[in-house]
Amino acid sequence: MITTSRLFRGLMAVVAAGLLAGCERPPIDTVQTGYRGTAMEQVYNPRLLAKEAALNAAPAALEPASNEGPRARDIYKNVQVLGDLSVGAFTRHMTSITQWVAPGEGCGYCHNLANLADDSKYTKVVARKMIQMTQAINSNWKTHVAETGVTCYTCHRGNNVPANVWYSPKDRNNANSLLGDTAGQNMGMKTVAYSSLPFDPFTPYLLGAQDIRVNGLEAMAQSGDKANRHSTKQAEHTFALMVHMSKSLGVNCTYCHNTRDIQSWERPQRTTSWYGIRMARELNNEHMVPLTATFPANRLGPKGDVAKVNCTTCHQGAYKPLYGAAMAKDHPELLSLAKPQAGLPAPLSEAMRSVLYFGVGASVLDTEQAKGLAQLIATMAATPTAKVAISGYHSASGDPAANQELAKARAMQVRDSLTAAGIAVDRVVLEKPMQAEANLAGEDPAARRVEAKIN
Repeated sequence: MITTSRLFRGLMAVVAAGLLAGCERPPIDTVQTGYRGTAMEQVYNPRLLAKEAALNAAPAALEPASNEGPRARDIYKNVQVLGDLSVGAFTRHMTSITQWVAPGEGCGYCHNLANLADDSKYTKVVARKMIQMTQAINSNWKTHVAETGVTCYTCHRGNNVPANVWYSPKDRNNANSLLGDTAGQNMGMKTVAYSSLPFDPFTPYLLGAQDIRVNGLEAMAQSGDKANRHSTKQAEHTFALMVHMSKSLGVNCTYCHNTRDIQSWERPQRTTSWYGIRMARELNNEHMVPLTATFPANRLGPKGDVAKVNCTTCHQGAYKPLYGAAMAKDHPELLSLAKPQAGLPAPLSEAMRSVLYFGVGASVLDTEQAKGLAQLIATMAATPTAKVAISGYHSASGDPAANQELAKARAMQVRDSLTAAGIAVDRVVLEKPMQAEANLAGEDPAARRVEAKIN
């Protein structure tokens, strides 16, 4: 017969075992980084390190290709970046990207295999912009990536979409209500290691430029532009970002901070992180957000925003992405910004008429061409009864049906740009696709234009 005492001891043993299971079992390694007794230590779990090491192994680079011979832009159509590479070097780079981003799908993930110059797949347009973003990181942000640099693999690791991106979270019930304003806290979200801190540390700091300062300059909060935004609540948002950074890099606070003087900048890692926050913010605002309209709806977040980067996107648990593997040195084409490719005339921008040009096989309006709509939009806004007619032109050479579809897609792109600027869709009239005035070759920009005229 089991006595009450024995039953109680058994229950306590089960409880104790459960509590111990929630702790990290030994061995745990520590590395002292400061004076004894100052808690300047990094704590590592060897089992987690072994797992992270497997996830942060860099693939071997392909054999280098000679940069002698014809340029890629002279052999292939619609090469808007990397056109200065030789055909061999260009092919090597495309093969590398396939291995980094779409090893299962192959070239067809981004390209129309029947017409490699075609830009109808959004993945190709995005991939082009991501190459430029990688070049911008390596060129403009050496303060964060140093000479190691990054490649597409740094984020993608063989996945079409990087495993670690973020979207703006959905608005919470009673987010700003007397019934229960949680101030974005106590949600138990992975973004802040399931702590009670504000669960969205990214929007204010990695998209917006909210001040990360914790110490206030004035004792009492005021209102308007004099309000003290450095209160305890703002500190909690800052700590949420710090928790994210710690988890992303697999380190604790002493990696960047001095425990004897948290505000000290003596540890170089803190400066590197300072630049990293600003780099992520620039990448999101200048490279990712402008691509929002390029992505299909199923690739956008719950609030219709594009995927964005944070510290985990590159680091993925390692204090240096891929533990410092210098992949970029094997791809010098990614170390500097691509030279702009000549070819498209400047857009025509008049009060009553705009003419915009597209690349070969392209149906997406690039940034410079889109600027040609500014005056037209201003005129439409000032005359609310006016309508605009949009005509897409195409070449007389090639497949007439395919040319007409491409001209139609270009006209729709211009229409979408107008409606995105606030012009009502019923004020925009799409005309039937038109053949260019002369028997022009497909490479002639005049055969790849859209005209928008106010009636």
